[in-house]
Amino acid sequence: MKAITVAQYGGADDLELTERPTPAVAPGEFLVRVKAAGVNPADEKIAIGNLDGIMVTHFPLIPGFDVAGVVEARGLGATEFEIGDEVIGFVLKDWAEHGTYAELVSAPARTLARKPASWDWLHAACLPLTGLTAYQAIERIGIGEGDTVLIHAAAGGVGTLAVQLAVGRGAHVIGTAGAHNHDPLRALGATPTTYGEGLAERVRALAPEGVDAALDFYGGDAVAVSQKVLKDPARVASVADLTAPEQGGQLVWARANAAELTELAALAEAGKLTVPVHRSFPLEQAADAWRLLHADGRARGRIVLNVDAT
Repeated sequence: MKAITVAQYGGADDLELTERPTPAVAPGEFLVRVKAAGVNPADEKIAIGNLDGIMVTHFPLIPGFDVAGVVEARGLGATEFEIGDEVIGFVLKDWAEHGTYAELVSAPARTLARKPASWDWLHAACLPLTGLTAYQAIERIGIGEGDTVLIHAAAGGVGTLAVQLAVGRGAHVIGTAGAHNHDPLRALGATPTTYGEGLAERVRALAPEGVDAALDFYGGDAVAVSQKVLKDPARVASVADLTAPEQGGQLVWARANAAELTELAALAEAGKLTVPVHRSFPLEQAADAWRLLHADGRARGRIVLNVDAT
């Protein structure tokens, strides 16, 4: 199969299109022919070594967590899907021959769900990691009906889904974003505000009694600012600040969960979730996709690799 690999820690300039063996399919796993692979900042962070010590990394490394594709083979005891089924997945395994920037990937059953039938391959491939991150952060601090929630980086990949999920649960969302993203946030049901200096005061103006919960998808001082406006300091979850627990909050690291991914797919199929796609690239241009992650800070929407999304 063709795959994007990196031979040692490195960035976009070190990505290569190579020929790799077809992945072995262990018991309980499925071989998925990749139609599209979502591009996430974490893919690059792992490749350049920023998450060394957190993720198990081997070389040659095939990047990628997100996949949308078709089941091509089943391992022993793998009964959840039939050959030919269309699936999405957050394929979280040791990083060696298992990433999704490839024509084929072996995926454990716990990482897969059925693809939303009405979504095309490119959009479907962008749902798993960001969707599960948003869902699990919301679950961790129990966001529900009547809550006022502050979401940092609300117009980002995870933030956009978190806004939709929180609004869908009956919460009132205050979302931080650049001014160019305020109208899209309003369209999702959030009240936007700008980030940066004076944020706590702006949030207080919108929620004089404080907020019930906060979600940090940005990092920096987001947790610290949240503590200034939270009614309960424990109800802040961060996916970007490793010191969140030391500040009285909670740290969330996305976990593969087939049941939760199935729920997200059902919401997507019901028209209750949207994922904007900014641009797609063919597999061999994965390096350009990574460069775009940094080059277009005002872009709204996800970047995705079109492996075979015909």
